[in-house]
Amino acid sequence: MSAPGKCHYFDEILSKLSDEWKQANLLTPRRIKKRQSDFTVPLFFNRDRRTIAAPSMLQAWVIAVAIRFKLPRILYGCALTLMLGGGLLGDLLADWDFSQISQRAQTLYGPLGAGRQRIDAWQQLLSTQRQIGELEQLKVVNLFFNRQMKYAEDIDLWHDVDYWATPIQSLLKGAGDCEDYAIAKYFSLRHLGIAADKLRITYVKALRQNRAHMVLTYYATPEAMPLVLDSLMDPILPASQRSDLLPVYAFNGEGLWLTGAAGNKKVGDTKRLSRWQDVLKKMTAEGFPASSDN
Repeated sequence: MSAPGKCHYFDEILSKLSDEWKQANLLTPRRIKKRQSDFTVPLFFNRDRRTIAAPSMLQAWVIAVAIRFKLPRILYGCALTLMLGGGLLGDLLADWDFSQISQRAQTLYGPLGAGRQRIDAWQQLLSTQRQIGELEQLKVVNLFFNRQMKYAEDIDLWHDVDYWATPIQSLLKGAGDCEDYAIAKYFSLRHLGIAADKLRITYVKALRQNRAHMVLTYYATPEAMPLVLDSLMDPILPASQRSDLLPVYAFNGEGLWLTGAAGNKKVGDTKRLSRWQDVLKKMTAEGFPASSDN
């Protein structure tokens, strides 16, 4: 079990976008007041459980406005994004050469130590769980990383206030914070054959701990109630039963989603998420094949 992470990176993005759109006169007090309520029901979480403070609602709205109005100016970057993502993470359904990956990891990070056993166990899971149903795959992967990793703050583990680790790095350390669990589960399930459009790494507010947190969500169908894979607990529950979490935004290899009263809305790609792009680059350096899953 892990505690929620601090997720400083979200606040960093938010600050940049907020300044940008204040200058563009798109973020006026009148519009803020009018639109705050639009982001109280993200990801089908219960409307009547709005316990997060208004500033957090505002954060979600700032991102939505920023991305929505910025799109015409960033369309030129789509080709670059596709090139980066398309060449960075390879066919996730293809076999991964763990012999090469282990060798690369040792070159990059030094002796693997106890991490080798965790990586070998991960390889075993991926090679034996492809034929089971998706719900069983969710359970197996969620339990694996919740058991193999312990929670640790980035500043203690990586000497960085917000570091996004690859699955290999997390298993080598046997530790990570909230986004590291979510990232490792995402890539594992993608490799097992679950489509990217069914999985989203979701930034939420953990209301009981009053902290930022990240989880992985699974959608059986586009309109389905998502299931939540969480480092805070082993059971996988539907979002309707996680009133302790209030989602803000979500992303996967195919794009970025904002949440609101109308449901989930895709608002752009992941080009702005520099730490996500860094994860893809690090995985390529570790020996994972290039892919379109960014």
